[in-house]
Amino acid sequence: MNEALPDVPEVRVVGLPQLTSGFDLVERLDLPMHLKVHGPLEPMGGEQLAQLSERIGLKGRGGAGFPFHKKLRTVAEAAIKRGVRPVVVVNGSEDEPACRKDTVLINRAPHLILDGALLCAEAMGARTLVIGVTRESTQRSMEAALAERGLSNGRRSALRARVQRNPVRMVTGAAASLIRSIDGGPAIPPGRKVSASRSGVGGAPTLLSNAETFAQLAIAARIGPERYGNTGLYDEPGTVMLTVSGAVARPMVIEVPTGVPLRYVLQLAGAPPVPQGVLTGGYHGKWIDAATVDEAIVSRNSLQQVGGSLGAGAILPIGQDTCPLGESLRVAQWLAEESAGQCGPCYLGLPAAARGLEDILNGGGPAALEAVKQVAKNVKRRGACSHPDGSAMFLESTVKAFTDDLAAHVLGNGCGRPVEGVLPLLAGGGTPTGIPGGGGNGPSGQKIFVDWTLCRGHGLCADILPEVFQLGADGFPTVAQAEVPRFAEAKAVRAVRRCPALALRIEEDTRGQAPAPHTSLPVLSQGQGRGRRALGR
Repeated sequence: MNEALPDVPEVRVVGLPQLTSGFDLVERLDLPMHLKVHGPLEPMGGEQLAQLSERIGLKGRGGAGFPFHKKLRTVAEAAIKRGVRPVVVVNGSEDEPACRKDTVLINRAPHLILDGALLCAEAMGARTLVIGVTRESTQRSMEAALAERGLSNGRRSALRARVQRNPVRMVTGAAASLIRSIDGGPAIPPGRKVSASRSGVGGAPTLLSNAETFAQLAIAARIGPERYGNTGLYDEPGTVMLTVSGAVARPMVIEVPTGVPLRYVLQLAGAPPVPQGVLTGGYHGKWIDAATVDEAIVSRNSLQQVGGSLGAGAILPIGQDTCPLGESLRVAQWLAEESAGQCGPCYLGLPAAARGLEDILNGGGPAALEAVKQVAKNVKRRGACSHPDGSAMFLESTVKAFTDDLAAHVLGNGCGRPVEGVLPLLAGGGTPTGIPGGGGNGPSGQKIFVDWTLCRGHGLCADILPEVFQLGADGFPTVAQAEVPRFAEAKAVRAVRRCPALALRIEEDTRGQAPAPHTSLPVLSQGQGRGRRALGR
């Protein structure tokens, strides 16, 4: 079994270091050492920063890859238009088990991140800076860095700066989750998609980006766009921080110039010479096969062209001696556990997808495969945050990448290889607290039923209660009965009352007792023989 990665694994560099400069001298660059290594940094105007970011093609390094100069200009314009001061937020919430690059930077070079954040804050006239973290080590390092600069959250401070510590959960890293927690709420998505650049912390325009993004900005501001562009590719200059783990001899965080062959990075970490597959971009990423690895170079565009993803900068090879579907099932189950429990595509869809993948491994046949594909399709673009989308992308990539193994499990007796657990995972995510409704995401002890003799496919139930109901291709609910999450009890009652056909009812959950005949309705499977198991529970 591959144990969880330490907060600060081995750090390597290919070529000349930029973000990792000074790592060979000390374990952590305090402010005096930071200034010795990197030198002073002069202030810049807001448009100067935007132009610099645009010239170097700086994109967010947290996974989404949004152009930083667009975000800067949007925040500045919104603040000026509304006559309010913007807020700057550094997202250091690196909660994916396979990612450590931002954790390494915060622990070892916190002032480089602060340089970039403070440049932006001063240029835009921000008076609030928040650094979001989830680990004790990153909290300690960043709080020490703020103290070394004399920054505090005092009311009389010209710039109020503080660290926001949140639980280690996949959904915590979402921008909306971090903003909600800064405002005093739970660290989970609010259930609606609002642009932070226009309305973020306290409703103010908020410049929120990943820790590495701010560090890259600080490097570029010091050395200028021409010198920055001398490293890496012409269209994607600079370096990239990667976390390499999985089936490797030496898990590591490595800084490499863009354009370095992916094969070389894997060799440095001691990956198998011919990996069965490589997961790129982390657990919201995509698999590429061994032949494709030889074609890929480290860049966002190159990885996309070969079917992979740079994503959050995680690279995970697996060897030939392990079952890739079994390895992926472990990740799928963990992703399902990480749900915030706020919407059906996530709360019900991801566990259903994991169960469907488990059905495939257990010989469920073509029906199980079709069920997984259908569930993955149904959850995309329907969630309250990007977690269902990223998880669905991972599942679809798994099904696409390992066709031979899939055929062995679907049509035969399996691939015959064990599951080694080479992909690192955290301990179980646990149940988030503070979810609207006040009761967490556990069961309420109630079930909601659809009476097919009355249902006319109005679809109102899916609008009111997406936590439970999804509509199939025929426009009818895909389940005939489902447990009601505790936080959705009130919405379930509303769905029953507003159903135009009076086709819904709620009853106490009687599991363990002999069910009445009318509660044994099958689940609509849309042609999928195992639909009830995949979607109904």
